[in-house]
Amino acid sequence: MARAIWNGAVLAESDTYEMVEGNVYFPPDTIDKTYFRPSSSHTTCPWKGLASYYDVEVNGQVNRNAAWYYPQAKPAAQNIQNYVAFWHGVTVEK
Repeated sequence: MARAIWNGAVLAESDTYEMVEGNVYFPPDTIDKTYFRPSSSHTTCPWKGLASYYDVEVNGQVNRNAAWYYPQAKPAAQNIQNYVAFWHGVTVEK
């Protein structure tokens, strides 16, 4: 079981996930969408594609761009398309 936690809230939890470059990518249906707000930020990975971000909000505190995903992953990264990964202080337990 993998679990992503920030500010005392469980943001995602799943028995199935993908590991890529040391990051746990959670299936999109395993995140608690009540904590996620779309961000206007984007970055590009040469082999995964264009990443989109979420701000995470828990108990009135906002963690900007704390989660990311690839809505249209390149062929080499199809296994993580729409899966969500975390950083910026979000703890991921496995």
